Amino acid sequence: MDKKVRVRYAPSPTGFLHIGNAQSAEFNYLFARHFNGTMVLRIEDTDTKRNVKNGEESQRDNLHWLGIDWDEGPDKPNPKYAPYRQSERNAKGIYHKYIQELLDKGLAYKDYTTEEELQEMRERQRANKEAPHYDGRWYGKSEEEQKAAEAKGLKPTIRFHLPKNHDYEWDDIARGHVSFNSDNLGGDFIIEKSDGMPTYNFAVVVDDHSMEITHVLRGADHISNTPKQIAIYEALGWEHPTFCHIPLIFNPKTGKKLSKRDKDTLQFISEYKRHGYLHEAIFNFIAFLGWSPKGEQEIYSPEELVKVYDPDRMSKAPAYFDQKKLDWMNGQYIKKMDVDELTKRTLELVKEGETDEAKRLQAVPDETLKELLKKTITVHQRDVEKLLEVMQYAWDYYNVLNKQFDYGQILTKDGFSKENITAVLQGLRAKLAAGRTDYAAAIKEVGKETNIKGRYLWFPLNFAFTGAISAPQIYQIMDIYGQKTNLALLDRMIEAIK
Repeated sequence: MDKKVRVRYAPSPTGFLHIGNAQSAEFNYLFARHFNGTMVLRIEDTDTKRNVKNGEESQRDNLHWLGIDWDEGPDKPNPKYAPYRQSERNAKGIYHKYIQELLDKGLAYKDYTTEEELQEMRERQRANKEAPHYDGRWYGKSEEEQKAAEAKGLKPTIRFHLPKNHDYEWDDIARGHVSFNSDNLGGDFIIEKSDGMPTYNFAVVVDDHSMEITHVLRGADHISNTPKQIAIYEALGWEHPTFCHIPLIFNPKTGKKLSKRDKDTLQFISEYKRHGYLHEAIFNFIAFLGWSPKGEQEIYSPEELVKVYDPDRMSKAPAYFDQKKLDWMNGQYIKKMDVDELTKRTLELVKEGETDEAKRLQAVPDETLKELLKKTITVHQRDVEKLLEVMQYAWDYYNVLNKQFDYGQILTKDGFSKENITAVLQGLRAKLAAGRTDYAAAIKEVGKETNIKGRYLWFPLNFAFTGAISAPQIYQIMDIYGQKTNLALLDRMIEAIK
């Protein structure tokens, strides 16, 4: 890299951090860190009508949760480039200065076309089977005609004038050489709205230039914006940054771009957090949405991803969201994580109380909850894929005496008799009543004393303590319950078998 790398993630606070936004943020982060560059967080808040309360805060909080940090932004201003919110930059007149320059050069003009006239234009073009475009009706109009329009109370937009039959080209990191002809861009486009706010395609050029952004990594849905932005760069005599259009994330079931209407897939990073995905796993998974390293390795720490990241390995093809792979990957991280750390994270999710599972566990006394979660994780660390499952198991164990088990099922199995089942249950009950807490040893002794082994020993106990034939190490579950509950569960099944 000839210049010091400067990239930016520039969300609009019109919504919360979506998986697609997170993908763009992460690739900018990996690019900046791999090349020892600077990552900038810029807030593009010019669409004031669509901005949502706490939208910016949600972006920042969820980026931090993912492990993505930035070097400059509203919270880390560099006086050379500040401010970092477009609304504040607009208030300082940063954009209007360049709007006026384009007006003075005759490369932009005021347009007084009303919304009704625009609608009529679109309908006529549709009837003529023409591609929708602005017909340039206000280009070259005199000052007298402009004053006459203003006398009618019309407020103008400012449009950028595109030259005829001009090619806008760039070499894209992900897509190779890309070219658009100016005649296919929909006509002269608005760069300043009638309320004085700059449009996206204009403001982003001024911001990227003035903040010395060297590389722009963003979703492939922006590719049609890029020629318009290059047109503005050329008109102002500026060099444009290197572009990389990241593959869009597709839903494999619909074969279309992942949409907020796709109910079968979680959409927002906050949802992944609530459902008990680990941020390390989400970070790892997102890195593979549109990029792949050399070799077969799939589990990488953030530090390893920064080291192996190679922008030349970005994909042109869409990235398909593989839910099974994400769940598998999250399960791998859970298996490797320290039990105390998993307990801490699950406890945090319970305290936040944003799922039904978490809210139920808030009824558990604090002095009991932590131990309950830790023991549950010890039992299920090998088989769960999300911390939400840990919370579900923990509640089932805490609430076990209120659950109804169908004990009769076991009597339908070949080789099981009431006599043998009762002998196993009563044999273990006697040992627990005598104060035995080494449950594994006590169960083995019952097997020897009754001469009942294998499935005929374990299945009745699985049923007594979980209501199912198949269960994890039953003595670990007994440790979760404690003596009083264990005795109650044995008594309940003994009575039912009678």
